[in-house]
Amino acid sequence: MKGIFELVSENQLQKYAELAVRFGVNVQKNQLVVIHSDVKNVTFARLIQMAAYEAGASNVVMDWTDEESTKAFYIHAADDAINHFPNWQHARYKEWDAAGAAYIHIISENFDISKGVSTERISHFQKAFRTKLENHYAKIRSHEVRWCLLAVPSFSWAAKVFPHVRKEEAVQLLWQAILSGARADGIYPIKDWENHNRAFESRKTFLNNHQFEALHFTNSRGTDLVVGMPNNHVFIGGGVTDNKGISFFPNIPTEEIFSAPHKDKVNGRLVATKPLVYGGRVIHDVSLIFQDGQITAYDAATGQEALEHLIETDEGSHYLGEIALVSNHSPLAHADMLFYNTLFDENTACHIGIGNASPSNLQHGSNLSGKALKEAGLNSSLLLVNVTFGSEDMNVAGRKEGRAEVLLMKDGDFQF
Repeated sequence: MKGIFELVSENQLQKYAELAVRFGVNVQKNQLVVIHSDVKNVTFARLIQMAAYEAGASNVVMDWTDEESTKAFYIHAADDAINHFPNWQHARYKEWDAAGAAYIHIISENFDISKGVSTERISHFQKAFRTKLENHYAKIRSHEVRWCLLAVPSFSWAAKVFPHVRKEEAVQLLWQAILSGARADGIYPIKDWENHNRAFESRKTFLNNHQFEALHFTNSRGTDLVVGMPNNHVFIGGGVTDNKGISFFPNIPTEEIFSAPHKDKVNGRLVATKPLVYGGRVIHDVSLIFQDGQITAYDAATGQEALEHLIETDEGSHYLGEIALVSNHSPLAHADMLFYNTLFDENTACHIGIGNASPSNLQHGSNLSGKALKEAGLNSSLLLVNVTFGSEDMNVAGRKEGRAEVLLMKDGDFQF
């Protein structure tokens, strides 16, 4: 049977790699680049490495992982190891950040790898490393460092998405869906992304000029949610800039325009329209109830334990850090399929982010202290996990006190 990277053309892979380097993290001359990749994706990781060197990188560090070894760690390691993130691991990130590194993450779902693994042990280790790397993630959220996340198929992922075809055909179909959704299947992907970004800029300007006090989401699935917004909020999406004014695209693909809700001003019910993949578990039919910002009740048809571990991570994981508007008329949405992957499914429709808010979603937020951000209404948490709830009949209205609502989305598509 052919391997994953034999089922897509080398020319297409090279274009995808160049997109990650030149548009994703926008590698600068003499910049350090860190590539996070599982060993099974070595073929693509090396193409990104060469593209980074060709773009002028001073050094490209390959930070390898191995799913089978990680699974063995979760199953067999002592509890003390599960609850501990080593100092030497923390030191690496600290040195990379200080050197101005750009980070490229290659992801690929493998649903078989979590079988037999305790959800609680996964949750404990994730909490340990997020706590230890809190400063690194703060730099990520404030766009002090540039990073990019992109995906490649795996056989188990392809079989999950396309269960009724043979494995090689399933992988080919998933490659097509990934590259099309990522706008990476054209002759000139970088030019396509430049056009994509212009549409982002126009819509962000509209929303930021209006400064709506709240957004009201409704659909026939049961969602009736009012999301209050902080004063001087900022919608961002598509390309963002780091603290040196260099643009980059954190997610490939991306279709979202997002901001941070006011922590204490979210009320109503949210019904997810796509499964949530968290900690190696697939959580179906998530329903959340909000009162004064807090998740006061939550339920799932499957994966209730994993959902509980997510929401009970810390105080901030009971609140929202992100609200995103996403059209269901994008190439990704037109695929009309369930990817079982948050990066892709969240970019097919509107979603919320449980947990931490980005300072970039507040005017001059990157210059504010943690106390000032809290006073402004931004949430703080160790995690940020997105839940998709948009639908083909999703309506979204912007509210201003004493004024008629402004229709922002109708039947899942932008009206501005």
